[in-house]
Parts: sequence; structure tokens; C-alpha cells
Amino acid sequence: MATIKLVLFAFSLAILTGLYVQPGSAQQAAATAQEHAVRANEALKSGHPEKAIPEFQALIALEPDNVDAQANLGVLLYFRGDLKAAVIPLRIAVKLNPDLPKIRALLGLTEAGLGQTDTAAVDLKLALNGLAGADEAKLRKEVALKLVEIDTGREDLPGAAAALESVHDITSDDQEMLFASYRVYSDLAAESLLNLSLTAPKSGRMQQAIAHELERVRDYPGAIASYRRAIALEPHLPGIHSELAEVLRASDNQADKAAAQGEYELALKENTSDALAATRLGDILADKGDLDRATRYYEQALKAQPEEADALIGLAHVESDRGADDKALALLQKVVSDDPSNMLAHFRLSALYRKMRRPEDAKRELAEYQKLRELKDKLREVYSTMKLQAPGAADEGTSGHIAPDAKRGTP
Repeated sequence: MATIKLVLFAFSLAILTGLYVQPGSAQQAAATAQEHAVRANEALKSGHPEKAIPEFQALIALEPDNVDAQANLGVLLYFRGDLKAAVIPLRIAVKLNPDLPKIRALLGLTEAGLGQTDTAAVDLKLALNGLAGADEAKLRKEVALKLVEIDTGREDLPGAAAALESVHDITSDDQEMLFASYRVYSDLAAESLLNLSLTAPKSGRMQQAIAHELERVRDYPGAIASYRRAIALEPHLPGIHSELAEVLRASDNQADKAAAQGEYELALKENTSDALAATRLGDILADKGDLDRATRYYEQALKAQPEEADALIGLAHVESDRGADDKALALLQKVVSDDPSNMLAHFRLSALYRKMRRPEDAKRELAEYQKLRELKDKLREVYSTMKLQAPGAADEGTSGHIAPDAKRGTP
């Protein structure tokens, strides 16, 4: 009952107003319509929606263009489960007043339940565009999931992705929406890979895509070989040298690790705005104690991407080594402010606070680091079960400059 009242809040007493009373027999008819309206609303207030249905039906018989009565009747029939009966008044209501997103949403859900997927998709998309606000999150979610179901059934993956994107504000902590996103985007990725293999099977991009897939399952030797084949086929693919360098850096093979620097240098030669390559070169030089050159690379990265967290952390490390702890502190605090989940920043802050003899601050940051580390370890276990590389997965052979067990700036 509460659900019905919630959906009906916009209409609960509206039908009691605006009734035009004419003299004579028309006046008697108007009075009868008003009586039906009163009885319908009394039934709703008392929690007896079934008694309201015949009253709304009688009211509509007298006033077919009464949008509130049509909408209320459609809602009541929908929640009673009588979709065949509900679709008619719901459709009439949105025809009389197209600016009723909640009613249009119920219409789309009703049409979907009746197997009328084409018209349902149209109405659901229109409804989703009109629904907004936290109080409508539940209905938005239901509409979006139904659209995803319809679009995937029609093999319209871009349409399903668009539906998910329209409710991205409620997907971050909703397991149903997250699973739907995972399925849709996984299918899109698989479809794109298949199309690429059919369109350009011998291209550098195909080898690059294969390398990505091999990297996901932690087959670093295979990924390195595919990246090198991609470069042999198309030496100037955007970003290819940075991607190869990242896998070389993650490899257990020391020769591969040593080769990463050359690939980062090639990446930066190809694109001076490659913030990742500039940051990694800064890390390598900082590890070697060449702080001046490291600083230049970090500054180059930050010029291209002022919010690049790894570059800010690296520069903070250099400033701390130079004794400029206040500068280092400001840089690390900016990273944590922008992204409280950055483990490396908390780790570095803890070390810096210890150096600055601020033990309580150091203890707090270390506790935050350990909490985030535990979460990451759990994530790693899940991905390990699937034999996949977890996002931001650890590089066990990382040098001490970055942090123990860090890759891509994440400890």
C-alpha cells in the first residue's frame, strides 16, 4: 500500500480540483464525477486501493480526459498485476500529458511485461530522461535495468551502455547495477575484439589488443611479445611504448625491468605530453639519486596533467630528500585530498610525518594505509581466483623509491 501511495503522491488529491460544473443535467453529472473522486481518494487514504479502482473507472466513464484519474487507475492496476488493463489508462494519461515521467516509466514497464518491447524501450528511455532526484532512484534503477534487459536481448549493447550511463550516479554502490555494468561492458569489449579480429587481424592494433588480454591474465611474457609484434607492425601507435614499458616494469625478469626505461624514453619522444612515461622516468632517476633530472620529468608530467597523482607523489619524495619537507607535505596532502583511497600517498605521508616528528599524524596515515592495503589484498584474492591481474596490481620487484609492492603508483 505504501508503494502505491508513494507513486500516487503527485495525484492524490488533484482530481478533486478543477471540475467544471454546468447547469442542468450536466451539473448532475459533474456532481456524480466529484462523488466518485471523493470516494476514490477516501479509499486510498484508508489503505483500500481495490475499492478505489471502480471509483476511478466510473469517474473516467464520465470524464475520459481526466488525466489524474487515468493515471491513478493505471497505477493501481499495475500494482495489482493486471498489466493488460493497466496499459490502457497509462497510455491515455501520457497522451493527455506527456510530461509525466513516473507514469511513462510505469507504462514502459507495463509494455515490457506484455512483451511490447519496441514501444516499451521508447517509453522507458523518455521516462529515464525525465526522472531525476534521490527520491526517484529506485524507479530510475528499475527502468534502467529493464532497458538493459531489452537492449541486450535485441543485441543493442551501445543502447544498454547508454541506459547505464544515464544512471551512473546510482551505480557506484549498487550490486545489481554494478553487475549489469560488468556484463554489458564485458560483452562490448568482447564484441569489439571480435570485430577487430575480423577487420584487421594482422594489424598492430590487433596485437595490442591481444597484449591487453594477456596482461589481464598475468601472462607478461606473452603480453611483451605481442606488444613488440605490434610495434614491429606499426611503430608509432599512440601510447604503445608506455604500455609495453608498464608490462616490462611488472615482469619478474630483471632484463625486462631494465628495458622499461628505454621504452618510456621512446614513449616520451613520441609524445612529450605522455604524463605516465614522464612520471616513470622521474621514478627511475630518483631511485638512482639523480634528483634534478627526476624533478624535470615530474614537472613535465604535471605540465601535461596537473592532477597526476604519481608525479605529485614522486616530486614530494624528491623534495623530502632535499630537505624541503613542507613542500613535500603540501604535495602529498593534495593527493590525499583529491583521492583519499590513494594508498601510496598515505604510506608516504606516514613516513614524512615520522621524519617531521609528528608521531600521531604518522600513526593515523599508517593506519589508513594498512586499512586500504587489506582491502586491496582481498581484491587481489578475488582476481587471483579468476587468474586475472587486479586493477593497480602489485609489482613485486618495485624499487624502494616507489613503495614496497607498488605498481602504477599504488602500493
